[in-house]
Amino acid sequence: MLIIGIDPGLSGGIAILENDKVKEIFDMPVMSDGKKNKRQLNSALLAQLIKENIKDIDNSAMVVEQVNAMPGQGVTSMFNFGQSFGAIKGICAALKLPIFFVRPAKWKKHFELINSSKDASRTKVIEMYPSIAEKLSKKKDVNKSDAILIARYYSETRFKEDSK
Repeated sequence: MLIIGIDPGLSGGIAILENDKVKEIFDMPVMSDGKKNKRQLNSALLAQLIKENIKDIDNSAMVVEQVNAMPGQGVTSMFNFGQSFGAIKGICAALKLPIFFVRPAKWKKHFELINSSKDASRTKVIEMYPSIAEKLSKKKDVNKSDAILIARYYSETRFKEDSK
């Protein structure tokens, strides 16, 4: 089973797991937009990334962190975040790829990360997959770590239930 985990957002991450092994990890592809060089999702590159890594749609799943507006965030940033989230859903629909959503509290509870520091997910992933520690050496790699855990959560919960 190939599982693609996505931590959405412009600083998010993408993880591709095959049979619970990390096949690839990526930062969310972004590009500059307008005179102020604001970042936006590069939807074409994201679609290409997904298409290149999926060989069998019937044996694949996309798992995306279910996110909502957060208090204190600006209107523009929430609009941009929603645009990225919608683009991810649209890409999955266009590719006829099954998409599942998981709330942050669910996968974090599963991995005992509730009330821990943001960097704790990176530590957890390095413990689970020491061979990819160098790919997660920077603090900003926490988003890729989250994507790995989102995919792994699906594998350990829903996928296991479906195959019983």
